[in-house]
Amino acid sequence: MIGIDTTVLLTHEIKEAADHEALRTHISRACQSGDVQFAICPQVLQEFVHVATDPRRFKVPLTMDQALERSRFWWESAEVVQCHPGGRAWEQAWTWMEKFRLGRKRILDTYLAATYHERGIERLATANTMDFAVFGIFEFERWAQPPHSSL
Repeated sequence: MIGIDTTVLLTHEIKEAADHEALRTHISRACQSGDVQFAICPQVLQEFVHVATDPRRFKVPLTMDQALERSRFWWESAEVVQCHPGGRAWEQAWTWMEKFRLGRKRILDTYLAATYHERGIERLATANTMDFAVFGIFEFERWAQPPHSSL
């Protein structure tokens, strides 16, 4: 199972993203072959809606209705395991924030990493491997280039 980061959803859904077509083809083939199952956390979808609708980040952002529709599509997809954070994820995130002396801009990624870790996810698809490498717990699937603007 592969945990999905927001960067992958953005690349898949935003046409101006550098690897948009390649990623869509890759995911489509993986789904058709039945070789892959994805895990998605609610916080990924929340960040996706926030970023995908931001006209400062994209020339043609999604409308709120489009972003909500696409996030629901992902959440309800047969290939997706819904990965709700539990109480231990929050504790793990705090521990990692302290242990690795991470700053405020690392809170959301740390909580995401802790949520996937709590659910036994060992592979993560992201364009920002460095955001998660510090934890030393994931293998990475790099299916997208980092977005042209920081999340």
